[in-house]
Amino acid sequence: MFQIDPLSHMPVYEQLIKQAETFVLSGILAEGDKLPSVRALAGKLSVNPNTIQKAFAELDRRGITRSVPGKGSFISPEAKEILRSEHREELKELKAYLEKFRLAGIREEEILGCVKEVYGGES
Repeated sequence: MFQIDPLSHMPVYEQLIKQAETFVLSGILAEGDKLPSVRALAGKLSVNPNTIQKAFAELDRRGITRSVPGKGSFISPEAKEILRSEHREELKELKAYLEKFRLAGIREEEILGCVKEVYGGES
């Protein structure tokens, strides 16, 4: 499930956080699902356990997961809504990019084409 790209400029713990977020938003991980143990994931990925723990601690801090001592980390009931909320905030950044595209002369049809490509005709 989790994979790291050793050639990425993104730190390993951030790669793990981004992957967990993607898994939650796409439904691969759902409310109550257990994350792999720190030791198991560290062994599988050949990564220092402290790196895995750092990613898991950040997910826990943000409310994406809940840690149960002696049991592990589980996807929280509100994880998907927390992530959706964070992404809605990023719409402000998208709006700024769209303004730059408009000023650069990129036509609305090109932008809408990109949106349709990403959303694949979803309504």
